[in-house]
Order: sequence, then C-alpha cells, then structure tokens
Amino acid sequence: MNTGSNEPGEVAVASNETGTGEVHGEQDRGLGSRAPEFIKARRALHLSWQVGVFIIGLAVVVTGIIMLPLPGPGWVVIFGGMAIWATEFVWAQLVLRWTKRKVTEAAQRALDPKVRRRNIILTSIGLVIIGVLAGIYLWKFGITMPWKIKDQ
Repeated sequence: MNTGSNEPGEVAVASNETGTGEVHGEQDRGLGSRAPEFIKARRALHLSWQVGVFIIGLAVVVTGIIMLPLPGPGWVVIFGGMAIWATEFVWAQLVLRWTKRKVTEAAQRALDPKVRRRNIILTSIGLVIIGVLAGIYLWKFGITMPWKIKDQ
C-alpha cells in the first residue's frame, strides 16, 4: 500500500493491490484530497482550496450546531458539513466512515425482534407512568384555565 511520497504537495492515496482494475466501493476508496489534479499540482492553489473547503464545512457544521436546540435538522446538517470536510481531509473521512458504520449497526440492532419488543414494553410502561402522574395531578389540583385564574 502506497501511503505517500517524499515529494511536497502530493497526497497519500491507497494503491489498488489486487491489480485486477476492479472498481471498489466507497469503503475501499483511497483516503485523501478529492480536489482536481490541476489544483493538487500547485501547492498554493491546493492550500487555498483546502482553506476554502474548511471554511465552508465549518459554516455548515456551526449552522447544524445552532439547529440542535432550534427547530431544524441539526444532526443531518452537521453530518453534511463533515461530508464537505471529508472531500479534503483524511480525519473527516475516517470520522464519517466510523459514523456510517455505527449508524448501520444501530439500525440493524433496532430491527432485531427482541429489541423491538423490549422498546415497545418500555415505551408502554413509560406512558402508563406519565398517565398515572397526570391523573394524580389533575385529581389533586384540577384543571383551571388561564383566563379563569383570579388575581391574587
């Protein structure tokens, strides 16, 4: 596996060790920059390209973080920003691959009949507890509409 060279400006890329010329899936694609070759050939241009990608990705991630407490798809936007970073930075590619693997594993676990049955039972118990607590509150204090509250 070729992990790089001593030449400045070159990017580390995994080689195709099988020699068959097969097209690999996204998981087997080499890590590193996805910038066009004419940009990677010039160090200053490649560095400015990476700075631009980082700033755009940072803006998207910060927007996603702002959306977490506010209405909006916060996590989706954060992972979109990570995908933008992953076009240039190996660390972001590795984080994105790890995240995809964990999400796939969680989805497979959620489809397991035992886990689904347990989740349904726990949800039912939680709803019963909430219902009992609401009933106790209403029995003790009743319902008073806000427009019927007397000034104190």
